[in-house]
Amino acid sequence: MPKPVVLVAEELAPAALEVLAEDLEVRQVDGADRGALLPALADVDAVIVRSATQIDAEVLEAAARLKVVARAGVGLDNVDVDAATARGVLVVNAPTSNITSAAEHAVALLLATARNIPAANESLKGGAWKRSAFTGVEVTDKVVGVVGLGRIGVLFAQRMAAFGVTLLAYDPYVPAARAAQLGVQLGPLEELLAHSDFISVHLPKTPETQGLIGERELALVKPGAIIVNAARGGLVDEHALAQALKEGRLGGAAVDVFGTEPCTDSPLFTEPRAVVTPHLGASTNEAQDKAGLAVAKSVKLALAGEFVPDAVNVQVGGVVAEEIRPSLPLIERLGRLFTALAAEVPANLTVDIKGEVAGYDVSVLALAALRGVFTDVVEEQVTFVNAPLLASERGIDVGLVSSEESPDYRNVLTVRGALADGTVISVGGNLTGPRMVQKLVEVNGFDVEVAINEHMVFATYEDRPGIVGTVGQLLGQAKVNIAGMQVSRKAVGGSALMVLTVDSAVPPGTLDEIGTAVGASSIRAAYLPQD
Repeated sequence: MPKPVVLVAEELAPAALEVLAEDLEVRQVDGADRGALLPALADVDAVIVRSATQIDAEVLEAAARLKVVARAGVGLDNVDVDAATARGVLVVNAPTSNITSAAEHAVALLLATARNIPAANESLKGGAWKRSAFTGVEVTDKVVGVVGLGRIGVLFAQRMAAFGVTLLAYDPYVPAARAAQLGVQLGPLEELLAHSDFISVHLPKTPETQGLIGERELALVKPGAIIVNAARGGLVDEHALAQALKEGRLGGAAVDVFGTEPCTDSPLFTEPRAVVTPHLGASTNEAQDKAGLAVAKSVKLALAGEFVPDAVNVQVGGVVAEEIRPSLPLIERLGRLFTALAAEVPANLTVDIKGEVAGYDVSVLALAALRGVFTDVVEEQVTFVNAPLLASERGIDVGLVSSEESPDYRNVLTVRGALADGTVISVGGNLTGPRMVQKLVEVNGFDVEVAINEHMVFATYEDRPGIVGTVGQLLGQAKVNIAGMQVSRKAVGGSALMVLTVDSAVPPGTLDEIGTAVGASSIRAAYLPQD
């Protein structure tokens, strides 16, 4: 029988090509050349890309035999995963290929800044011998704060431990027991900022983490501290960071990532105590080789019909029933909403499926819910495969219950979990009408019926007159347009829930102002993109 055909559309490590050639026919094409790419896909079973090749609906249409799309790297911005899933094409990437390189780069930036290495190098090459001008600081016996204990954050912490430091960490989604195993002391962000000599950021970029360390937070930082951001641009406010350096409140800053990239103009570039690099976290030969080898192995497993650990989507064709597929994006958004409302890791999580859909194998819906729960929590890409592991690492007991009986709706999908203090958070939704509009039907025991929007606000308060007007006025002052609003209450004058859909993100300051003005016991904003 002829060998399956894999099309390599971008440069791949020689070792990866050798692995592929053992069992597959390997062809190559310049994926950036659309005119060459489309005809080359006609009879291939798999295609491997990096970042220059766009895998969209047109490409998938041209590849009638295609079974696998592999991205030799972490991000999938150039792959239309939804279109691939709809055609039954498995998408894989190499989610752990660069984590060691990224962690090591953060360590390198920290040391380079502590010892003034870039400035000393430039001075000496310029003909000056100025030893006293570049006196640095030791790392040993200092306090190192790690903001985010995902995979890269953990690797960074482990490497810094060898210097004999005290490790502090902030991560609301990591239980204390897990941190203790790592030899890290968990605590509030404010305490970490106030007590750390070195601070390194390792968080995903979400609406909640955008600008996490800004002017207010930098005012809390221990004088002379050094801040490193090799995670995502925008987590640390570049302008506020530059101002803190200019005023001499910081000992230094090291930045590998920027709010807009490519970046050739930043206020940090004129600061002598700032060390900057052009997003080099994953730029090592080893990371590139690991990515190539990882996807080569995944492609071979997939074409052999075997389990693929790095699968990003669920391979359709007998695995996910047609009746289940429309519910996957809904339950994933419900998972993201659960995290936004909980703002911490739950002790347990239950996915509850009621209605006609419960007559099918709904196990994939639990995986999709977990994927949503962790999407805004961890740095790495969350897949249907690694989501259960992420839950296990955090000690979360996950359950799935289903019943074909649904008294109020044809189908209802609910994500429910208990927090450490016993508080129960629940969100339920369904698909309505021929267009299958995603709607919320229950939030923390309140009955609602609201179309899920990209930007939403949830406020719980004591029912009384004037609240709607107050909220509308404050949002108007912030130039945030209200698309829809619903108030639900259990009794007149009792606890009430206001659900708002808005056209843009609500600034954190405005959210706090609304909460204070209405006396909210809880107010949260949620970002729920339709992937």
